[in-house]
Amino acid sequence: MDTTKILIIGACGQIGSELTLKLRELYGIDNVIASDIRKGEQEVFQTGPFELVDAMKFDEVAALVDKYKVDEVYLMAALLSATAEKNPAFAWDLNMNSLFHVLNLAKEGKIKKVFWPSSIAVFGPTTPKQNTPQYTVMEPSTVYGISKQSGERWCEYYHEKFGVDVRSIRYPGLISWKTPPGGGTTDYAVDIYYKAVEQNKYTCFLSENTELPMMYMDDAIRATVGIMQAKKEDMKIRSAYNLSAISFTPKQIAEQIAKEKPGFTIDYEPDFRQAIADSWPSSIDDTSAREDWGWKHDFDLETMTKVMLENLSK
Repeated sequence: MDTTKILIIGACGQIGSELTLKLRELYGIDNVIASDIRKGEQEVFQTGPFELVDAMKFDEVAALVDKYKVDEVYLMAALLSATAEKNPAFAWDLNMNSLFHVLNLAKEGKIKKVFWPSSIAVFGPTTPKQNTPQYTVMEPSTVYGISKQSGERWCEYYHEKFGVDVRSIRYPGLISWKTPPGGGTTDYAVDIYYKAVEQNKYTCFLSENTELPMMYMDDAIRATVGIMQAKKEDMKIRSAYNLSAISFTPKQIAEQIAKEKPGFTIDYEPDFRQAIADSWPSSIDDTSAREDWGWKHDFDLETMTKVMLENLSK
């Protein structure tokens, strides 16, 4: 059994909760410490080590690393895109300070490896929208995107200057049935499944032809574990890797749901989140991730829709 000690900060969030389960399966329950600012209800937090932590307080994070002799940190605490627009100053402080704390602990040699999530939000209105390349114009126009762009630069800087082994991927919109939506712009694609099961209709906050890059959560978790388990020499990019699976519009996902649930209807009432979505790419070129560390996705829109509806109908 691998005795790597892992700390997940922000374990109760959309990605964190599923990541905790997976990592405990791989590394053993007691070797994976879940932590968050509040304790989640899910079963995973009742079984195995859980600590309350404020990711913005260096001393609290440092104390946990010390207490458990932590080797690897997955920093999953953040304010997401739609929520961040409403609390810009807090979003900036949380998203940036938590990253500095972890990078500084790694710089001091207290942590061997860091995972930090970036996002398609690093791209902006001036980025090429189709097959967005790994290296391209990045002028994000959201609070969340600005913090992710800055974070990528800092990750690269700490790697170059201090040899910190930090790894990152630019998540697309993530879709899961285990955790309800958490304040992101792509969350319509989670919510639509819940509403399909509950009411067989959905009012969408984005317009029908808004195409965005998406991914089923199981794929995202595999990518996260995959990049962290990859050999150091295969990590050619120390800002963040483009990551891609599927791209679709609200209209396309609604059509797919209607195949499984006849009579399903959708209408459209775009709100402030439309402007956020319009500033993001429609599809992503992730050749580097596929070539450097062997990334590949398993789920397409059809498979994902079947799995989502099946599990939410239970």
